[in-house]
Amino acid sequence: MTPKPGVNPFLAGLAGRCPNCGEGPLFEGFLRVSERCEACGFDLAKADSGDGPAVFVIIIAGFIAAFGALFTEVANHPPIWLNLLIWMPIALILCLALLRPTKGLMLAAQFANRASEAGRDDI
Repeated sequence: MTPKPGVNPFLAGLAGRCPNCGEGPLFEGFLRVSERCEACGFDLAKADSGDGPAVFVIIIAGFIAAFGALFTEVANHPPIWLNLLIWMPIALILCLALLRPTKGLMLAAQFANRASEAGRDDI
């Protein structure tokens, strides 16, 4: 199926939309990829992002939370329980907020580059 002209697959994936048409939802639930696009019928079932989104989210959110906790510790010297009370929820919220857009972006990158998984015959 040819992509709809004028649709940026990266922006569509970031927004959680079909990278082919930019209209239908990319996800059924929080992270489950739809089988087919409701708008254009594009087969989304074979798309697989693997662990890529989780790695990027861990790096980004981990850097922000670790840097924030370190800065707070050096600047204010709060008790450890207060540091945990502040930075653990921030890390959790950052991870949950970044995971879905990152997964959509990785799936859109697969679509834009026409990537597919290697089968046993390709080795």
